[in-house]
Amino acid sequence: MQVLRTPDERFEGLQDYPFAPHYAEVRAGDGTALRLHYVDEGPRDAAPVLLMHGEPTWSYLYRRFVPPLVAAGRRVVAPDLIGFGRSDKPTRREDYTYEGHVDWMTQWLTGLDLTNITLFCQDWGGLIGLRLVAAMPDRFARLVVGNTGLPIGTGWSDGFAAWLKFSQEVPVFHVGGIVKGGCVRQLSAEEIAAYDAPFPDETFKAGARQFPVLVPITPEHASVAENKAAWAELARFDRPVVTCFSDSDAVTRGGEKPFIERVPGAKGQPHRIIAGAGHFLQEDKPDELVNLILEA
Repeated sequence: MQVLRTPDERFEGLQDYPFAPHYAEVRAGDGTALRLHYVDEGPRDAAPVLLMHGEPTWSYLYRRFVPPLVAAGRRVVAPDLIGFGRSDKPTRREDYTYEGHVDWMTQWLTGLDLTNITLFCQDWGGLIGLRLVAAMPDRFARLVVGNTGLPIGTGWSDGFAAWLKFSQEVPVFHVGGIVKGGCVRQLSAEEIAAYDAPFPDETFKAGARQFPVLVPITPEHASVAENKAAWAELARFDRPVVTCFSDSDAVTRGGEKPFIERVPGAKGQPHRIIAGAGHFLQEDKPDELVNLILEA
């Protein structure tokens, strides 16, 4: 496995992102060591909030979550998935699989030995994070789920179909522009540049290109059986589960319903639709989401 590592200078002076880097090592199936980056702020003995990003973002997405959560006495942990952010980036698309990502994040989470976790997950942060919950439910105290899902081969939205086509056909995968397009508010030039920072050129974007085709939207996709098994576990999860899907996300609109209907912990919770927010609701409504995390 050939692996690229984004130069550190690409991350210097990013707007509103002063957090010291932390690193852990995970192993690929062929034994290759991969460096995984994560933000880790706040008291180490405090109840942790795990913030999981998706495609094609990184922990920069949560820069406005970290200070208020730490101020509220929480430990805040935000990893960069392999292929994203300051984490290592295998160069071949075939090196990225759904089960591989679940395994990498399982290695990382068990290595930190986090417990009593509040999980906030969005996009692929949910596809992976909810698999962690299903595999290790005793580590999680509560879930806040937004703009994500756990597909089992039964199709997806027209919005996702359009995204899938675009992601595979666009000649230059402009990450910052993609994030901008998934927000209601206007991102600044500095914010767009920060989303571009992990990717000096197209060779660094194999993971970002591959993620859309890994979503198990047909019966023939890999990981359908694993996600069905995960839903069976979530159907027994009785700790608090709150959904917070956006009103302006064509990709995941209506995706809160399976969680509300199937997960016991979602019963009677203050679910909400986040008004004025796009796919990247963390950019559009960070204060509202932080309050929701603290109230969960």
